[in-house]
Amino acid sequence: MSTDISQQLQQQIQSAFQQKTALKIIGGGSKGFYGHAIAAQPLNVSAHCGVLNYEPTELVITVRAGTLLSDIEKLLDNNGQMLAFEPPAYSPTATIGGTIACNFSGPRRAYTGAARDFLLGCKIINGKGEILSFGGEVMKNVAGYDVSRLMVGAMGTLGVLLEVSLKVLPKAESENTRVFHCSFKEASKKVHQLSRTALAVSATCYHNSILHIRLSGTNKAVLAAIKTLGGDKLDNPSDYWRSIKEQQHNFFCTEKNLWRLSLASDLEQISLEGEINDADYLYEWGGALRWLKTDIAGDKIQNALNALDGHATLFRQNNTNSEQTSTLFQPLTPGLLNIHKKLKQAFDPENILNPGKQYTDL
Repeated sequence: MSTDISQQLQQQIQSAFQQKTALKIIGGGSKGFYGHAIAAQPLNVSAHCGVLNYEPTELVITVRAGTLLSDIEKLLDNNGQMLAFEPPAYSPTATIGGTIACNFSGPRRAYTGAARDFLLGCKIINGKGEILSFGGEVMKNVAGYDVSRLMVGAMGTLGVLLEVSLKVLPKAESENTRVFHCSFKEASKKVHQLSRTALAVSATCYHNSILHIRLSGTNKAVLAAIKTLGGDKLDNPSDYWRSIKEQQHNFFCTEKNLWRLSLASDLEQISLEGEINDADYLYEWGGALRWLKTDIAGDKIQNALNALDGHATLFRQNNTNSEQTSTLFQPLTPGLLNIHKKLKQAFDPENILNPGKQYTDL
């Protein structure tokens, strides 16, 4: 059945390539808010689903890209395993293909790795309708260029994902979240000190003068970390971290635009023209990821982040009336833009796959 679906998708793309018709790739629709809106013929890939290969002892799972993220996580959980990059879903309809295409990772990302780090291989259909396979299903694969990881975060602009092989990890034996009331400077110092230890930290979050630190590992390791760290125990920690991962925390309930900032974790202040309160920031990943809710013009935010060697993405545009930049993503340097254009030309010469979804000139 799925073989027939992949052939149908291939035929649709081949036809679009010949007719130079733009295609809009649609899976579960959970990430439709992300990136630029595009007007194109829909290419629905959600029916191409199912687990192809999973052997828990090998710590690898291979699935079709339309498989629901929730189905994969349930299967892994039943075997005491997990997707270690803790991907957000944002909707029950989220698929693994959309998750990988957007390179979405959750609170655990800074301590175990991003989605890109766990992709072992993939099968795609490029913009000419050719089915291509990259990587494999083993953790040590050094043959040729690691092209599969180009697909992570490309948002479907280089190819339509058909299958992905992912490394999985065992779930922690024990978890505990500690709570500290402190300033950002104190929180930053504590988190950076932790990074120089072997304590079993798996997530951090700071907002409104409260620092949360999650510990994950063996019972012995977690108890030892609690003894070293101190702090208060958080009740219902799974609910808290789910609210951060899925953006259901009160911080994310806003009419302002939501920006995703990536910059050096030890920077305390960002110089922006406009009124911003401490409550408008939420810090993850030891401070390297900052969420900012504001209606300050996008080019001012991106220019400020560029000056700090960081980058800013308009993650959710909640206020459509606010003044924004022409691109939702940090503008590329001329050199990087040239590389992106060459990659686009190689994989999608007629620019039919999600054109302009990430950058308007790609």
